[in-house]
Amino acid sequence: MTSSFSAWFWSERFWLPENVSWADLEHPPPGVEYPRMGDILYAFPLSVGIFVLRILFERLVAKPCAHILQIQAGVHRQAQPNAVLERVYLSKTCPNAKQLEGLSKQLDWDVRKIQRWFRIRRNQDKPSMQTKFCESMWRFTFYLGIFIYAIHHLWGSPWMWNTRRCWDNYPFQHQSHQQFNHYVAELAFYWSLMFSQFTDIKRKDFFIMLVHHLATIFLITFSYANNMLRAGTLVMCVHDASDIFLEAAKLANYAKYQRLCDGLFVVFSISFFIARLVIFPFWIIHSVLIESWEIVGPYQAWWLLNGLLLVLQTLHIIWFYLIARIAIKAIFKGKVAKDDRSDIESSSDEEIHSSSGKHPNQTGGPTRNLNGEKHDH
Repeated sequence: MTSSFSAWFWSERFWLPENVSWADLEHPPPGVEYPRMGDILYAFPLSVGIFVLRILFERLVAKPCAHILQIQAGVHRQAQPNAVLERVYLSKTCPNAKQLEGLSKQLDWDVRKIQRWFRIRRNQDKPSMQTKFCESMWRFTFYLGIFIYAIHHLWGSPWMWNTRRCWDNYPFQHQSHQQFNHYVAELAFYWSLMFSQFTDIKRKDFFIMLVHHLATIFLITFSYANNMLRAGTLVMCVHDASDIFLEAAKLANYAKYQRLCDGLFVVFSISFFIARLVIFPFWIIHSVLIESWEIVGPYQAWWLLNGLLLVLQTLHIIWFYLIARIAIKAIFKGKVAKDDRSDIESSSDEEIHSSSGKHPNQTGGPTRNLNGEKHDH
């Protein structure tokens, strides 16, 4: 049964163009190496290593940087201990009006007092500014490093400047060590994001990000399996480019360099538009969809890969709508407004005390910051 499933899953008619078999790819010419699906499995232990490296980086590098920039962990206001409300909170963090009325009668508390208790209790579970700074610094470091590596090995490649070259003699194309390293590093990083997404700061777009990560993992794996490495490395490089500026903007925001944050966010918005809504659809998707059709011809995996690319492009359009709203406010109002994907709950009753005991209002009123997170490959 296992062999039958394997034969069905690895069907040549699904994965490969017409008149090409797995046997053709098993014995490359001397000095040439084709991708082997078993090699991509190195990404799984590497993803665990990246997750451990992230923990060490945040503790040994990011946290000391936060201290230098005087970004404190902060202490949230503690909710008044109440066993009844705590039981309700564990099952539902935002009770509806009917539940609030019932709790008001049960405890003989005013409804507003109960609402305030739940608000304080929710904020009690929010991550501190220092935690968010460390998380963003890790992502900034990875995106910057992998982008520099990608540009280094792509700059001299002919397919970076002429996308039709992605399909020369396809699928019999040599896999370089740089391409393999790039693929495994990116895949391991996204697997580590899949694991950490359930422990990281919770965002409003949790399920959109889950779809995004799954589509990205499938794209990387499938494009490796049928040797679309040239187009695949271009896709990953374009996606990493704008992420650097977003994470840099968030770092500036957490460090309270508001003008720098505003400027970086506008740069991010422009780079996102150019990379994700111009280069990605009109160069890369056009190449995979149109040029490959003309040179190689469609086959079953080709349809799936193009479908995943279009899923990513749809997510890009949704995200750019949210980004544009924030960028417009940054340009016309002089500061980056609160991200619609933010994890912070706005309320006049919210009080967050730093470890020094200073209330935010003592610095001239609460700042509407960029608190959202975007993992956007």
